[in-house]
Formats: sequence, C-alpha cells, structure tokens
Amino acid sequence: MLCLLLLSLGALFVHGYHPFAEDAEIYLPSVERILHPSLFPMGREFFESHAQLTLFPTIIALSVRLTHLPFSVALMLWYLGSIFLLLLACWELAGKCFADAAGRWAGVAMVAALLTLPVAGTALYIMDQYTNPRNIAAFAGVFAVVRVLEKKYIRAVLWLLLAGVVHPLMAAFVFCYCALLVLMGRRDIAVGGFACLFLPIELSFHQGSQAYREAAKFHAFHYLLHWQWYEWLGIVAPIGLFYWFSQMARRQQSRYLERMCRALIIYDVVFFAAALVISIPQRFETLARLQPLRSLHLLYILLLLFGGGLLGQYVLKRKIWRWVVLFAPLCAGMFLAQRALFPGSAHVEWPWAQPRNQWVQAFLWIRDNTPTDARFAIDPLYTKIPGEDTDGFRCLSERSRLADAVKDSGAVSMFPPLADEWWEQFQAQSGWRNFAAPDFERLRSRYGIAWVVVQGPQGEGLSCPYANREVRICRVD
Repeated sequence: MLCLLLLSLGALFVHGYHPFAEDAEIYLPSVERILHPSLFPMGREFFESHAQLTLFPTIIALSVRLTHLPFSVALMLWYLGSIFLLLLACWELAGKCFADAAGRWAGVAMVAALLTLPVAGTALYIMDQYTNPRNIAAFAGVFAVVRVLEKKYIRAVLWLLLAGVVHPLMAAFVFCYCALLVLMGRRDIAVGGFACLFLPIELSFHQGSQAYREAAKFHAFHYLLHWQWYEWLGIVAPIGLFYWFSQMARRQQSRYLERMCRALIIYDVVFFAAALVISIPQRFETLARLQPLRSLHLLYILLLLFGGGLLGQYVLKRKIWRWVVLFAPLCAGMFLAQRALFPGSAHVEWPWAQPRNQWVQAFLWIRDNTPTDARFAIDPLYTKIPGEDTDGFRCLSERSRLADAVKDSGAVSMFPPLADEWWEQFQAQSGWRNFAAPDFERLRSRYGIAWVVVQGPQGEGLSCPYANREVRICRVD
C-alpha cells in the first residue's frame, strides 16, 4: 500500500493538478449550489442537466459537510484518492495476469506514468487533472472487472453501481465489457459477445435544430468522420496489439490475460462499428451524444496495464537501469506536455497557495467582492484565450454568467432542448471583442447583466474596481 501511495504522489507531481479546469465548469457548480443554494440564479440549466443524471454533486457535497474540510481541500483529497484507487485496482488486476512482481509493478507504473494520455480522438484522458465523475467511474470500473474474473458477481455489481451513480455512460461501457468476459469465460462465443455489447438506446432519428448544429460545431470529436487519421489509428491499432498480447498470454498460459485481450478486440470492433453507424447518416446526428467511442477509456487503461506488464515481464525484469531508461523519458514527456497545456498556472495548484493565473485571481476577486446574485458576461470564448488555461468562471467565481461557447455548448450537445436558449445568449454576445458601453447596456437591459469581465480597451467609460495584467472587472451601471 505504501508503494502505491508513493506512486500516486509521484503521478500527482508528474501530471499536475488543476481543480477548476475544463469540465470542472460543468460538474462543480452543482456541488457548490448544494452547499450554498442561493448561488446561480441564472444559467444553472447548463450544468444541472448533467447533475440530474449523477449523484456526484451530492457525494462530494456530503463529504464536505461530514468532514468540515474546505471545499478546495476536499476536492484535492478526492483527486488523490481517485488516483490511488485506480492504481490499486490495476495492481489487483495485474496480479491476475502476471505471475512475477516485475510484470505486475511495470503494468501499474505504466498507468501511473501515462495518466494524462489522450484517449484517441475522444477528448478524454486516462484520468483528468481534477476531480470529476469519470475519475471515480474509472477505478470502480477496473475493480468491477477484477471481481468478474474472480466470479464474485455481487461485488462486481456493487462496483458497477458505484460507477453508474456517478457516470451512467462510462458505467454502461464497463458493464458491456464485464458481460462479454462472463460469456467468454463460459465459452468463446463471439456472437454472444457482439449481442451483449449493443447498448439499449432511444431510436430518435430526428435531425437537430440549427441551434443544435451550431453547438455541435464546438464538439466535433463527437463525430467520428471529423477525427484526424492518427486518431483513427488510436481505434484500430489496439486491435492488433491485443491480438499480439493474447498470443503471448497463450504461450505463458495466462488464461485471464488471454480472455481479456480477446474480449477487448470484440469490444473495440463493436463500438467502432456503432460509432460509424451513427456518424454517417445525418438523420442520426443527435445520437452522436451517446459517444460510443468513449468505450475506449476502459480499453486504454487495460492497454497500458497489459502492455506495461508484458514489458516488465519480458524486457525490464529486475534491471533497474532498464526501468529508468523507459520511465524517466515517459514521465518527463508527460510533465512537459502538462506544462504546455497549463502555462499560466502552477503545475500543482495547492488549495492553500495563492493562484498564479491572472484569470483565476480575477474570478476569485469576483467571488469575494460581488453580490451572490450578480450576473456576469464574459467573452464566450474565454477558455480558449492563451493563458486562461481553461479555468471555469462559474466554478471559481460562484456567480452566474451568460452562456459560453465551449462548456455550455457541450451541455447542448448532450441535451438538445437547451439549444435555442444557448443560441440566443451566444448570439447576443456575437462580436464580443468589439463591444463598447452601449453593447454592455443592451446585455443589462435584456439579461440583467450588472458586471462584465473585459480585456484591453473594452470597458471604457465603465467603473472597473478590479484589474490585473490580463483582465478588468467592470460594473454596467
């Protein structure tokens, strides 16, 4: 356990921690609203649509109330716990596949070293750099696979239920893989494997509205035909690798490893086919929100675990210099990649440290110095501005804002009824970077916007009580 804990801490320092980045803007406002119900009088439909499908906000909020820890500290402990539990689950699974310690540790170390590896073209990582439902579903899913191999089906169901209450979609993929393992454990029936993998879906073939299509443009990764060639390679290449792994497993008489690899080939092919089916005809466009290729998340975890384990068993063995030659460049490369993704922020954003990012400083000033019911407008493309580092306005400032182009359009892509409202607000902010006082006044009269976050010469003539090198916070009187 101590070694796994040290490996978890090592992963933290390699991959970094950014608690309010990217999809934290979707998940954390729901937690904050449970803790403080007066928050977000406007725009909460763009994050509560996700919250209705998961107990993640309730679980996190309950942990904060029970422990009396500061919210930011609780988030970091959840993040570290998620890493540790994923590595523990991988350690248990590796024990089923590799008889010697070198193979077992190499598999777990490979997962730890590549936690922030992109999963083909899905816009997912093995594990995100912040607390979110996918991180919890990841370790619960691997534990479920272990229990299925042990034929402890009740425990497997309990792990699947945990994954399901925090992230139903990711849990559905794990369930399909576990069902396939059960079938193949009894007999290698490929047809049965194919049948078990088809998810029940609502066959709603209507075309999306124009507003929905505009939102979908910001999430082209939902559509397989928009992927780059190397992202397609991320679907196809694992098939060959798992076939190779299965042959090696057969030679070493590792029946668990062989069965899992053969199951993963079927799993990959079926969801690839499903993605093609819903990507090609336009009348299926709204089904793209099912994102069948997010099934690759579990597949990639197992790919790293099995690939690392076989390297440890056949190449690394007990030669320390070989471990250093392999893992030192991997960890250095992942560290540098994360620094490039978050250049304006500290690599590990400790809860007790003053934030270095100028945008985060501005958002925290808003939280501490504006009324709870204040309504804001900000560049709808603010998360794409260099140096902003995808930090979320809502989750940091705990204030309402008009719909943005990136995260709120993601809610629209999953929940089409939000499309018209999102499009109206997005269009109202069209040409944001050329906005002057009359434009801000228009937002005030239409949406009750009392504050704006601006850059450069914007906001001339407005009262701006806060400014730093990047932004100013101005009142719209």
